[in-house]
Amino acid sequence: MTNKKFEIRAQSTRALIMRLVRQYTRPYLWPLLLAILFMIVAASGDAILAYLMKPVLDDIFFSHDRDMLILVPVLVIIVTVVKSATAYGQVVLMGFVGLRIIADLQTKLFGHVIRFDLAFFHETASGKLVSRMTNDINLMRNALANTLTGLVKDSLSLVFLVAVMFSMDWKLALLAFVVFPIAVYPIIRIGRRMRKISTSALDELGNFTARLNEAFHGVRHIKAYNMEAFESERTESLIESVFRIIFKALRTRAIVAPIMEGLGGVFIALVILYGGWQVIEKMLTPGEFFAFITAMLMSYKPLKSLANINTNLQEGLAATQRVFDVLDTEPNITSDPKAPALAIDGGKITFNDVSFSYDTGTAALRGVSLSVPAGHTVALVGPSGSGKSTILNLLPRFYDTDAGQVTIDSTDVRAVNLTSLRNAIGLVSQETVLFDDSIRANIAYGRPAASEVEIIAAAKSADAHAFITELPEGYNTLIGEHGAKLSGGQRQRLSIARAMLKDAPILLLDEATSALDPETERQIQQSLRQLMQSRTTLVIAHRLTTVQDADIIYFIKDGRVAESGSHQALLAKKGAYARLYSLEIMPPGGAVEASIDGAED
Repeated sequence: MTNKKFEIRAQSTRALIMRLVRQYTRPYLWPLLLAILFMIVAASGDAILAYLMKPVLDDIFFSHDRDMLILVPVLVIIVTVVKSATAYGQVVLMGFVGLRIIADLQTKLFGHVIRFDLAFFHETASGKLVSRMTNDINLMRNALANTLTGLVKDSLSLVFLVAVMFSMDWKLALLAFVVFPIAVYPIIRIGRRMRKISTSALDELGNFTARLNEAFHGVRHIKAYNMEAFESERTESLIESVFRIIFKALRTRAIVAPIMEGLGGVFIALVILYGGWQVIEKMLTPGEFFAFITAMLMSYKPLKSLANINTNLQEGLAATQRVFDVLDTEPNITSDPKAPALAIDGGKITFNDVSFSYDTGTAALRGVSLSVPAGHTVALVGPSGSGKSTILNLLPRFYDTDAGQVTIDSTDVRAVNLTSLRNAIGLVSQETVLFDDSIRANIAYGRPAASEVEIIAAAKSADAHAFITELPEGYNTLIGEHGAKLSGGQRQRLSIARAMLKDAPILLLDEATSALDPETERQIQQSLRQLMQSRTTLVIAHRLTTVQDADIIYFIKDGRVAESGSHQALLAKKGAYARLYSLEIMPPGGAVEASIDGAED
């Protein structure tokens, strides 16, 4: 099963509800049962109040019974107090159960999604994932709140009120309800239509969230290119699409009320006609008739609510289906639960005839073989798009090879526990990733139990301690989303400090100093050289002057190893590396005029 697209599995209403109950409701069985008990008491209160209309008319108004004049009001007070208290209890308990189910689902959903492969996140807009966690879950929350409470409470209220109606006159009760089976068919049809519309609406909301995410993340470039009006137009079309689909859902949902209102009118007319005739013919007492009418009118509210429940339920099930689609999707890159932990014995890295292609079908690597001796530093150089980052990504299994083998100390990386593999690797990339948290938390990310002394030592090694202590809150300074409150160089130094603190035996550096000025880069290079001592290090660099001291340099071109050797050996070959190096060190306007592509031919 692929995790690149969620697999759509159409499940029946019953199957979805049973899965919700079985997997997520069972832990809260006791508060749910207590809530149902409260609902039974509250629902019976409605029936008792309706039944009390009989003694009010027959015993008080017509027979002038003074004892009943005292007893009935007392009973009304007792019933309403108990009904109100139990109604409050059931609302709180059902709210707790519903919200806990949603919170558990959100926790499980995030924990599941965050384990997906890197390819999945590259191919899926983050806004669509956010929409699943927010829009879909919110729709589920509303549906659960309405369905759990309404289905039980309204059903019980209706049952008790119908019982009162049958106790007054079973023929009249049968007549009253003969019209309602007619409403069942259109309500079911409306519910099915609502589920389809809700699925489309959630898709559009996901696209809208993705659009907002993209626009806000790229706002700097939007302003730089004066594209505010263009982006507004693009977003407006999505907003209109969301409006249309949600308005369509509103119209569909609104159909239920006229159906129930119309049938309710027929319902009441038939009861008044037949019941009034029975009172005139002395077959019913006025008290019995008014008790029946009261129960009938009180039953209209739960009956209408039950009619709406199917519509709300189908909306929620559309969201539930989408959430379960995500939960049922498994990542491709996993390790056997019984796989052994990676045992590092020096940390020699070997790529043996490795080939790899992304989903575009274009080969990124073609039979790459290279070796990184234990405790040594190897650099990958070459033009953009040649496959350097792909090589780096295969080592921690962000992707898996199509062919060939990647080993650490002769152990295939696919044969060991994935967690232990990644624990053994430190990464500093060109793209700095920081979180909206304190500087301390960002440095300690991956080692949250690290001591203050260790965190400060890592910051000093990355030449970050000085600027950190100058900040108002020092290591407690909140750096904003993506570290927005820091400069590019400061962000990169924190990223390097994080890798230093992890202290992994294998180090991957992907343009680790690219965001730094030349002076700071020299300082950081000295720190990195200390960090790389006795560690197996794989470095990607575009500036060849930064990797001259590497033990081995591999020149990667078109997904293959074109040349390899030390800096001096590659210069002596006077091949692609030497030509690229001469271009880099040649001052502007120098004698050598050739493109990088030309230098590689």
